[in-house]
Amino acid sequence: MANSQDAQTIIIGAGIVGLATAKALIDRGESAPVLLEAESQIATHQTGHNSGVIHSGLYYKPGSLKATLCTTGRDAMYQFCRDHDITVETSGKVVVATQEHERPQLESLRKRGTANGIADLEILNQDQLRKHEPHITAIAGMFVREAGITDFGQVAQAMRQEIEDAGGTIQTGVTATRCHNQGEQTVVETNSGPLKARHVVNCAGLHCDRIARASGLAGDVRIVPFRGEYTLLSEQAAALVRSLIYPVPDPRFPFLGVHLTRTVHGTVKAGPNALLAFARHGYKMRHINVKDLLGIASYSGSWRMAAKYWRTGVSEFRRSLSKRVMLRSIQQLIPEIQANDLKQGPAGVRAQAVDRSGQLLDDFCIKRDGNIVHVLNAPSPAATASITIGQSIAAQLLNTNSSQPKTHSQ
Repeated sequence: MANSQDAQTIIIGAGIVGLATAKALIDRGESAPVLLEAESQIATHQTGHNSGVIHSGLYYKPGSLKATLCTTGRDAMYQFCRDHDITVETSGKVVVATQEHERPQLESLRKRGTANGIADLEILNQDQLRKHEPHITAIAGMFVREAGITDFGQVAQAMRQEIEDAGGTIQTGVTATRCHNQGEQTVVETNSGPLKARHVVNCAGLHCDRIARASGLAGDVRIVPFRGEYTLLSEQAAALVRSLIYPVPDPRFPFLGVHLTRTVHGTVKAGPNALLAFARHGYKMRHINVKDLLGIASYSGSWRMAAKYWRTGVSEFRRSLSKRVMLRSIQQLIPEIQANDLKQGPAGVRAQAVDRSGQLLDDFCIKRDGNIVHVLNAPSPAATASITIGQSIAAQLLNTNSSQPKTHSQ
């Protein structure tokens, strides 16, 4: 195992963004970055519970980090999967309006996608949509050919192999608590003692804000965990779904609503329901962590968020508790699916940054403090964009010229 004292860069967190940052540093000539992972395995949390969708870049504000990095990252991810023989499908997706009042939102989405460089976006009628998805019900929609699916757990393992082959090290079971600049070096405090490097990147996901605050970074952003619960379709119902089927998203909320996702493993997931989690690793409703819950309750932004979104929260909670309510949401897309086609599926936890005003940060949020870079908000499409997120961070750390945009916050 490489000695962390000799590392140019220490990366906290071996999820897909941390791994991609290490890969980008190696691609720029650094041979021995060190990743510190608190769990016993890499990609345990957001990466390992990802939907597997390679996003097109359709939804994001033109000029934002999400829009820029997702568009370039999407193509890089497709290429990485092909280069490493990872299963990947460019299946495309349909985004559908099921009610008349959604037509203007669909047109706005088409304009936004076109501004983000997505080609051939046209508003399609029901007959045209059914050429892509024969069983959907909708009054209008779009087909987005750039969207696809893969297994991001496999992507993470391939990145790990590249990193280790190049001399990098991944140390599992190492929990970082804080880091601070000390002259030209940066010290990382861990459960196994202090480590030193020239640069540090905080990619700790669900715990990134705690490390940032302990490290002295000023700011009013906190992570509030949201559990995304999926429902699995029966084999018979899954046969009704060819690729990805999404509703027109609610512009007031950063989540995309109940959609149908075919995975590279042949299953189809419906969801997710987005629920406030009572633990940062709260994959089930019964998972409660007192420290995490007190952190949510004591943060003024949590209460302002609740005041803004309580109606949406109640709807998500009802759908989580009631199979009948969940079925109604699914049948808005494919009416042939019945209650006996549904069974409980997996869940993930999204690290959602919230500011003191109660606003859920929509864009990636990446801040630099001396020799430390903190990745403070990297929800979907971070897996899709991970390669270009890593390239952008590496370019800043090494002060190299890059066509990638500079990191910034929303």
